Amino acid sequence: MTGVRIAVTGASGFVGGAVCRALAADGVTTFAYGRRPDPGDLGGAAYRSWDLARGPLPDAPGVDAVVHCAGSATDWGPAAGLFAANLTGTRNALATFPGARFVHVSTASVYDPFRPSAMVTEDAAPVRRYLNAYGASKAAAERAVRAAPGDAIILRPHAVYGPGDTTLLPRVLSAVRGPILPAAGTGRQRVSLTSIANLVRACVLAATGPVASGVFNIADAAPVTVDEALRGILRERGVRARPVYVPAAVARPLAAVAEGAFLLAGSPRPPRLTRYAIGHLAVERTLDITAARTVLGYDPHETAFAGAASW
Repeated sequence: MTGVRIAVTGASGFVGGAVCRALAADGVTTFAYGRRPDPGDLGGAAYRSWDLARGPLPDAPGVDAVVHCAGSATDWGPAAGLFAANLTGTRNALATFPGARFVHVSTASVYDPFRPSAMVTEDAAPVRRYLNAYGASKAAAERAVRAAPGDAIILRPHAVYGPGDTTLLPRVLSAVRGPILPAAGTGRQRVSLTSIANLVRACVLAATGPVASGVFNIADAAPVTVDEALRGILRERGVRARPVYVPAAVARPLAAVAEGAFLLAGSPRPPRLTRYAIGHLAVERTLDITAARTVLGYDPHETAFAGAASW
């Protein structure tokens, strides 16, 4: 890909760093941006610190495409901070690189959190109601991308996992209590997961392929059950525990009480049980990836946690 120039925001994070390494390995001239002073290994991509929430970059290089991975992925925190990171940051990225193809890494959390998502298609979001500011801010960012002039591709992964994961795997492991991993639902609910390798491949296809616009669900080749996923993670990590399921009707009010207590205490850290987490574990959350397969040429591998002991 000699001659191609791509900017990656959120390069000091889990997804952005992986995208940078993949692009650099393909010979793409990659400009990496992130908030942290030390981004770690980016495969040789040129790095510059930039807090997108503070404003556009005044002296940005000309690029062919932008892969916008920056933002806040937490489901807990003040709405103002989430909207600053996810909406204002997206607007500033758009303003910094006018004319470049804009690949926006969104989330499946833009689908209706109050209803199960059974092989949901891209036209089912955004919606008008969200459980927290995370989903609302990511939906607002999508609307900003769609309203901006120029070519744009929106990618919607769900529960991204893999080497460097700072959210899904740590959250599962932190919930283990001795020989038990408490979980909501029955374990039989199906869920689409997205490996970092599959998401990176989709980002590269979106940034460098012939398709310049569209919205695409991005997930592993086929859904798995929640029980399969949890047991796979525990097995690969060598954790001697088993999932024990609490009915969602019981878990939801408990989560609401826990959230209220944490809010009253002003805790910056989320409770171990939130209504958002229950909404993604206790009901089906599966994505139809037909559009990504047929239009983008996306060919994902199956869900697998091999090697998770070293993540």
